Amino acid sequence: IPVLLKDNIDTSDQMQTSAGSLAMIGQPAAQDAFIVQRLRAAGAVILGKTNLSEWANVRDLSIPAGWSGRGGQTKNPHVLSETPCGSSSGSGAAVAAGFAPLAVGTETSGSIICPAALNGVVGLRPTAGLLSRSGIIPVTYKTDTPGPMTRTVREAALLLNAMTGNDDDEPVKKPQSVRDVDYTQWLQPNALAGRRIGYPVKFDTGIE
Repeated sequence: IPVLLKDNIDTSDQMQTSAGSLAMIGQPAAQDAFIVQRLRAAGAVILGKTNLSEWANVRDLSIPAGWSGRGGQTKNPHVLSETPCGSSSGSGAAVAAGFAPLAVGTETSGSIICPAALNGVVGLRPTAGLLSRSGIIPVTYKTDTPGPMTRTVREAALLLNAMTGNDDDEPVKKPQSVRDVDYTQWLQPNALAGRRIGYPVKFDTGIE
């Protein structure tokens, strides 16, 4: 199954890991990030890297979401003039456009869930530390985490299954090891049956 990776996740092949910056182009990574090792072991084909907000949106907050010096401007495939949102915008847009069924993003604060919402895909932000951050260009290990971006909730659970594991090189040590968990066991097909979903007609964020 082809999987796309955000361009801040190491792969030990000819693909660059640049965080969207031309300054990082050159020698490829020496080894796969831990989550990439897990994906390859599960049979995934790493199809390519996706664009992102350069340096995961810490270069300059005035730069549009989804823009990088290396990749240019990511487009929302549903409405090209609208924002793709968040630094994992390339992963969200790629799944929405059908380039691959599965992608991996990373989040410090909203960088998975925002592009998932605005591109109309499923995004899951795991608890920080559940998935290894080794081999991923960091912003802060306090909140950084990779996470799945997929077409369906079931696919997100399966992708999470494949990436979970114990990594001795994880920068922040967990108090206990990660046990083998099948996250699909908690999926409930009728979980929304009979539910009512509301949304504000006007929502003032206070942000200009």
